[in-house]
Amino acid sequence: MQLILILLVVIGGMGLSVEAGLLGPLGHQVGELWATLSIFGVGAGLTFLLMLFFSPRNSPSFFAQPGWTLVGGILGPVYVVILTLATPSIGIALTMIGVLAGQVFKSLIIDHYGLFGTPHRPVNRQRVAALIFIIAALGLVAQG
Repeated sequence: MQLILILLVVIGGMGLSVEAGLLGPLGHQVGELWATLSIFGVGAGLTFLLMLFFSPRNSPSFFAQPGWTLVGGILGPVYVVILTLATPSIGIALTMIGVLAGQVFKSLIIDHYGLFGTPHRPVNRQRVAALIFIIAALGLVAQG
């Protein structure tokens, strides 16, 4: 099961690279904020359709959830605007490796302290080494 999930997140990462490649030209044509709105509008429409057919009808109310859980709704558009601005200037590879470096760095902190209700997974040498390799890749791609 873990292998299937790893494969799914790798495929999801590939999708993010495609999205970054599409956002640059779209942002150039219609503006960064309109490009961001279009991505989230299409995504919201698709999610709504999926909810109609696949979401359990007796799930807890969205409005009963703590407000801090909705911060992702702010972070998503910020991320997409950054992709839209950065990708045409520095390229998809450098953008994605930079995103990956930030994600892994922050993920190590979140895992280590078990933030946001996630299981505690302490930082160890292998995880730090992985981050160092990602930062090295960032430096190598930036120079190349």
